[in-house]
Amino acid sequence: MTAVTTIETPTVATSSRGPRGLLWTMLRVHRSALWFWVLLVAFGAGALLWAHGPAADAAWAEFRRMGCDSGQPVLGCDYIGTAYDRYDTFSTLGAGVLGLAPFLAAAWAGGALIGRELENGTAQLAWTQSVTPARWLAAKLAVPAALLATGTLTLTLLHRMLWSADGQLRLAMGSQDWYEGSTFQANGTLATAYALLGLAVGVLAGLLQRRALPALGTAVVGLALLATSIGTLRPYLWPVETLTAKDGYPEYIGMVLGDGALTSTGARVSDPMCIDNAKCLAEHDIVGFYRDYHPSSHFWPLQLMETGIVLAVTGLAVLIAFRLVKRRTGAVA
Repeated sequence: MTAVTTIETPTVATSSRGPRGLLWTMLRVHRSALWFWVLLVAFGAGALLWAHGPAADAAWAEFRRMGCDSGQPVLGCDYIGTAYDRYDTFSTLGAGVLGLAPFLAAAWAGGALIGRELENGTAQLAWTQSVTPARWLAAKLAVPAALLATGTLTLTLLHRMLWSADGQLRLAMGSQDWYEGSTFQANGTLATAYALLGLAVGVLAGLLQRRALPALGTAVVGLALLATSIGTLRPYLWPVETLTAKDGYPEYIGMVLGDGALTSTGARVSDPMCIDNAKCLAEHDIVGFYRDYHPSSHFWPLQLMETGIVLAVTGLAVLIAFRLVKRRTGAVA
């Protein structure tokens, strides 16, 4: 308890000088987490920049040596060579930082930011001084939120730059499509939204558990459940487009939600799996086939709709956190 008092006493004294003192003290106390985040963002940015520059140049050179840029089908052009493998590894690492950030934020917020201070009693000590519970919680949310948003937005812009520059290379090598999980999240507003959700869930878990380790586990599990639940809604957040064809399924480029056969009345039925058998098709009254899908033009509508949901859940978690603090402390502001 002596070590805890030595570390946390400046928090109370400095915070008495006003909001700026409270924010500065928070940065000082959690400087290890701050440096870790800065280094993590730097690592992700370095990986994306390397993929965009030297790694992409080497992959393009390998692509041309294989004769794959002739516009004609060439045997072996679907083979991912070592240069492209390095390019894909660096781009995956950059996107991986964005995918990992929400869970790191949730674990840190639940364990170190809130749970540990409530467990050690330093938060309660601060509340008895000039720092009101609401102001204490606002600082705990605002400072990490600003740092998280800055870092994730930086990585998102770099990832979009990489994705836009080398689309033909990835398409030729059969890499990830625009709608696949990590790519979809890293190319838009979702990476930042989920990072803020992780922070809010972690703070709420810390207030509920009031102990570091249980709060850490609760935050990570809670965020995983929320992210999975929201992710399952993604294909249904915007109206799909439908393609039809008489002879077989129509060609498409995008996220497929469903397909099947069409009868003469326009009804949708399961594919009888006899596309080359005219007699079978006639027996089932099949006159064509359909596919429901999201084209690449639906990226931003889907992205913004899901972002809105994530931010709404984040706001709800923050509101619950403030109400919980008010109910437990009886504080008005």
